[in-house]
Amino acid sequence: MTKSKLRKLYKEKRTALSPATKSRLEDLMLIQFQSLHLKIPDMLMTYAPIETMNEYNPILIEEYCFFKNPATTLLYPVADKIHNNLNIFAVKEDTLFERNEYEIDEPINGKETAPEAVGLMILPLLAFDVIGYRVGYGKGYYDNFIKKCRPQTIKIGFSFFDADEIEDTNNFDEKMDICITPDRIYQF
Repeated sequence: MTKSKLRKLYKEKRTALSPATKSRLEDLMLIQFQSLHLKIPDMLMTYAPIETMNEYNPILIEEYCFFKNPATTLLYPVADKIHNNLNIFAVKEDTLFERNEYEIDEPINGKETAPEAVGLMILPLLAFDVIGYRVGYGKGYYDNFIKKCRPQTIKIGFSFFDADEIEDTNNFDEKMDICITPDRIYQF
């Protein structure tokens, strides 16, 4: 299926999830993540979910990472619309966030951090395939950002649904290393 068709399909599927079902699936994905026994790096790039899209909320993963490594610093992206890229900012408990036009909360007073600092990156997605490609919202921000990260950066996605076929991947698309669903861990 093409990316545009997958976007439409998985937005609908995700929107249909009840709050109780979504919460249960997120709990199951946390258990899957814990079973990886990853060494949690000091720099974790995450994101604020788009609530109106019923997007996966990485808060449980963030809390688990803090538990395993209290030195973990959370990094949140801010969209650079001019260059179609992301800048990342280290945040603390007192960091202020502002909602952008895509309904994404972005830090407004965090400390800018270089992409090379990211040890583990949680990627938003709508769908993914068995090769490790993901379908996002179509702007290419994350694909452009990944190119600036170290090759050792672990790129991980979380999906409420299993892998699907993406017919129209291209040279600009970047692969994930891992994708976790409620029932399975895909490693690429």
